[in-house]
Amino acid sequence: MRYSVLLPTRNGGDFLENCIATILGQPYESMELIVSDNANTDNTQDVLASISDPRLKVIRIEEPVSVTENWSRALNASSGDYILMMGDDDCLLPGYFERMDQILEKYDYPDCVTCNGYSYIDAGSLKGNPENYYRDPFYHFSPEFTEGRLSSEMRFGIVKDMFRFKVRIPLNMQPHLISRRAKGYIEGELFRPPFPDHFALNALLMHAKNWVFTPEKLIVVGISPKSFGHFVFNNKQEEGKAYLGINSKFEGQLPGTELNSCMYIWLNLLKSNYQKKLEGVEINRPGYVRRQVYSWYLQYKAGAAKPRDLLKWFGMLSPVDWCGLLSSVFDKKSWEKLVSMLQNRGGNAVKTIWSEAIPLKEITNIKEFANWISDRPAIGNQTTK
Repeated sequence: MRYSVLLPTRNGGDFLENCIATILGQPYESMELIVSDNANTDNTQDVLASISDPRLKVIRIEEPVSVTENWSRALNASSGDYILMMGDDDCLLPGYFERMDQILEKYDYPDCVTCNGYSYIDAGSLKGNPENYYRDPFYHFSPEFTEGRLSSEMRFGIVKDMFRFKVRIPLNMQPHLISRRAKGYIEGELFRPPFPDHFALNALLMHAKNWVFTPEKLIVVGISPKSFGHFVFNNKQEEGKAYLGINSKFEGQLPGTELNSCMYIWLNLLKSNYQKKLEGVEINRPGYVRRQVYSWYLQYKAGAAKPRDLLKWFGMLSPVDWCGLLSSVFDKKSWEKLVSMLQNRGGNAVKTIWSEAIPLKEITNIKEFANWISDRPAIGNQTTK
């Protein structure tokens, strides 16, 4: 059995070097690292040229392509039985492959495995933030997620909840190890715009024959100036859209984070591709409105929106939107977010946007963090909180 780690990069620079070090630094031979250089103009080629490791395979594109196309090129260049997608600001924790070997054998080599991890928030992610932070865990799964197989009914329920803008599983690809045979269940390209991982994950949730969840923390998901959240909370969304090569315009679109507006688009794409499976499942407009309004607050806290912007945006809500917003009083998640907002109203922007973020005083990069967090005695039993 062989793993393929896909690492598409666009000017990843120093982040890329640290990411690669945590992958190739693992003494595991039956794996390949596919780096897809998307016409990088920084020091990427120097970083790659300095590495002499037969597990590394580099493909270079001379003219920039969209994020989705770069991902697909990396996937098409791979040959492993299991596929892991990484960003150039992410990293693997030591022992990832050996532990995945054990999990795969225990559950008779499922189509997909989802794990947990940590978040590392780089100091450059938010304007005026001089410190690095981390979150433990990366994602708070609900109590229904226990170690073992996720039933097809549960997985389809997760997808249906997406149409209500209720996200019960990370949309990032890093926590999800995908078998090559599962890729074959999806007609056409696995990765599709605007956010290639979001479409792929939901298509796989509906079509995979078996899926395993483990609460173990095996990865670190990086948040950096390369992350889309950086563009959202630093008032650079147009730059971020150009970087991703996306266009999110649709009737009824509201200002706010493109993550929510693009979700509206890929949900429609999912619906159009799988009409029979998703018959009767429709996009819930109030869910979209609630998430955008909450994003307005986060943008305001980050300094990316002014009070006059909020007044303008609230004025764009239709009477129907207001009714949907008021219905939030019956929504548990909305109350949890409201309580969190009130608790953090005087706190710094980092802890408001990334709740439970913990400052790191002596850690300067994600590689150092991965080594530090792995050495902590407390993670001998790596479970979610």
